[in-house]
Amino acid sequence: MCAVLPDGETVPASGVLPEGVRAGAASGRAFGIYLHVPFCATRCGYCDFNTYTAAELAGGVSRGSYVHQAAAELRLARQVVGPDAGPVQTVFVGGGTPTLLPAADLAALLHLVDELFGLAPGAEVTTEANPESVDPASLAVLRAAGFTRVSIGMQSAVPSVLATLDRTHTPGRPAAAVREARAAGFEQVSLDLIYATPGETAADWDRTLEAALAAEPDHVSAYGLIVEPGTRLAAQVRRGELPEPDEDTMAERYARTDAALTAAGLEWYEVCNWAARDDAACRHNLGYWDGGDWWGIGPGAHSHVGGVRWWNVLHPSAHAAALQRGQAPVAGRELLTPDEQRFERVMLASRLRTGVETAVLSAAGAQEAERLAGDSLLDAAALAGGRVVLTLEGRQKADLVVRELTD
Repeated sequence: MCAVLPDGETVPASGVLPEGVRAGAASGRAFGIYLHVPFCATRCGYCDFNTYTAAELAGGVSRGSYVHQAAAELRLARQVVGPDAGPVQTVFVGGGTPTLLPAADLAALLHLVDELFGLAPGAEVTTEANPESVDPASLAVLRAAGFTRVSIGMQSAVPSVLATLDRTHTPGRPAAAVREARAAGFEQVSLDLIYATPGETAADWDRTLEAALAAEPDHVSAYGLIVEPGTRLAAQVRRGELPEPDEDTMAERYARTDAALTAAGLEWYEVCNWAARDDAACRHNLGYWDGGDWWGIGPGAHSHVGGVRWWNVLHPSAHAAALQRGQAPVAGRELLTPDEQRFERVMLASRLRTGVETAVLSAAGAQEAERLAGDSLLDAAALAGGRVVLTLEGRQKADLVVRELTD
């Protein structure tokens, strides 16, 4: 949900898909819905996502009205993809902080997805949440509505690190939120962590990992902090108030993370994600990495159906205005060529533990794969078996490896 949009071709006001693509949406490929809730109580200094505080909103857009705005786009999506698309295998409500909306509003949107598209038996339904934005009552409403998974933004267990990140929860609140989610009946609970925050020590990160594992989540996502241009954190680094994370620290933190999580019984299945068992992996995100189809609802949301990718206008007011005119709130789109689809297949699937088949590589990419295996960045045995799979060192340098495979 980065707050910068690419260029793209103009989209008809109706949002109609190119000829032949709608049939692809009904082809039996996995189909998911992403619901973007663009609201935050405060803006974290490191964040460049397409989110807004109450003071930044205008044009009649508010948390209270957003359920109707998202519902209007869901109905438009149903018209565009036609009657044969669905059922929906995964729903992911992200943000922002989705749980700033009343739990009843999130439940209403999920019910509408089911009414319009149908939810597949055993569908995975996730919402992101901040530890302080949920309580036992709201979690019970979400679980009763059909939400199956909650992803809680812990980030750190160290007060000074939380302060640098502008996080407002106390260190012990994430673990309490996990317990409340379990009590509400959620069997799948994930914690999101951020490592290499400026000023964070190795001991600080060990403390965070210990606290996260003590909460007994069945899924952990851990991301190295990226200083994004235009953020408050970037300004602090530029002024010399905070040090910029370096590559060696990033690699060291990643290795500590993988060792701690693996020892606790969580295995990596994507570069930044670990799960306690196969059914604890996030199926919605696997749909992205495996090249599935999804429809993104909300300001700045991205979608992909049958090789066509499009993205919505960024601001909630512009998004609402388009829907009020009966128009698709789309800023642009592109039809991926076969070469572009192959590139994305390599770029995304190579991040997975299952890897990507070597047959997808170009001739140059296949040569690079041999070299990368020789440098211990790819698993040599897997490569001999026809798949590109990252080693631990390869995961630490995943972006570099993917560039080498796709250049």
